[in-house]
Amino acid sequence: MTDLSAFPITKKWPAQHPDRLQLYSLPTPNGVKVSIMLEETGLPYEVHLVDFGKNDQTSPEFMSLNPNNKIPAILDPNGPGGKPLALWESGAILVYLSSRSGGKLMPRDDAGRYETLQWLMFQMGGVGPMFGQVGFFHKFAGKDYEDKRPRDRYVAETRRLLAVLDKHLAGRDWIMGREYSIADIATFPWVRNLAGFYGAGELVGMQEFSNVNRVLAAFVARPAVIRGLDIPRRA
Repeated sequence: MTDLSAFPITKKWPAQHPDRLQLYSLPTPNGVKVSIMLEETGLPYEVHLVDFGKNDQTSPEFMSLNPNNKIPAILDPNGPGGKPLALWESGAILVYLSSRSGGKLMPRDDAGRYETLQWLMFQMGGVGPMFGQVGFFHKFAGKDYEDKRPRDRYVAETRRLLAVLDKHLAGRDWIMGREYSIADIATFPWVRNLAGFYGAGELVGMQEFSNVNRVLAAFVARPAVIRGLDIPRRA
C-alpha cells in the first residue's frame, strides 16, 4: 500500500485509499474544474472537503501542500517516476491530469495543444479574475459601495470577454471546435457561476451571447459534469 505519511496534509485529511489520487477542494468554479476532469477521465481519486467556513485553507496542513492557500490541490501517489506529486493551481492540474490519463481532453497535434493552452490561459488570466470581481461587487460586500465605477469596470470587461468567447464559438461545438477539451472544463464553470451563483446574468447581458449560452447548456448536460459539479459535497 502507498505510504503518504510524509505529507502533513494527510494528518488533517487521512487518506482512506492512499493508492488513489487525493483531491482537496470545494465546489467553487475553480474547485469543480478538477472534479469534472477526474470524472471525465475516469482516474480513481479520493476527495477531501476544504471548508472555508472553518478556515481549512489556512491550516498548516493544507498550506504544507499549497502555500498559496487556495483550492483545488491534489496529491498523486503515482506521479512522474512513480513518486508522489503534490500540485496546485487548477490550470496546471488540468494539464497534468490530461497527461496522467494518456492525453485525454487535449488535442494530439502540437498546434491544437498550444491553442488549447491559449484558451486555458484566457480563462485563468481573464475569465476567472474578472467574473470573480463581478461576483464580489454584485453579490457580496462590494454591492454596498456607493461608488459603482469599480463594479461597472468589471462588468464592462466581463462583457468584453464574453463577446470574445461568443464570437469564437460561432459554428463550433466547443472551444476547440468539435472536440471537448480542458479549455471547456476550465471556462464553463465560471460562465455558469456568473449567471447562477452570482446572479449577474442580467447585469452583464448574458442573453446577448447566444453561442456562449448554447455551449454552456451542452456543458452542464454532460453526465461527468453533473457529477463533478457536486464534488466535494458540502455537509
